[in-house]
Amino acid sequence: MDLRDATLMFLAESAAHSAVADIAQSAYDRLVRDDEIDYQVLRELLDEASGKGVLRAMRQKYSQAAFEAIVMPICKEIGRQAPIRSSRPRWQPGEPGEDPLTAATWQ
Repeated sequence: MDLRDATLMFLAESAAHSAVADIAQSAYDRLVRDDEIDYQVLRELLDEASGKGVLRAMRQKYSQAAFEAIVMPICKEIGRQAPIRSSRPRWQPGEPGEDPLTAATWQ
């Protein structure tokens, strides 16, 4: 299943939840026009679907493989586009003008 089909499935499954349906419709329309879709729109779609119980209902309605086939294209696209947050420690100056390369401590 591709991203367009996945958003169409979300649209079909969220008919009773207008907030989810509106986001799914917007995402689907962009994909049909071959426009780029921002990962934040897809993240919002998953967040709303989760909050409204749409994901839970889909999980109960479909097999594990079918559920993953619907959700994973969206998750993969979010993972492809979303910025990676570093877990590296940041240097905090102890004294004004302290050189980070010769500093004694890192936080």
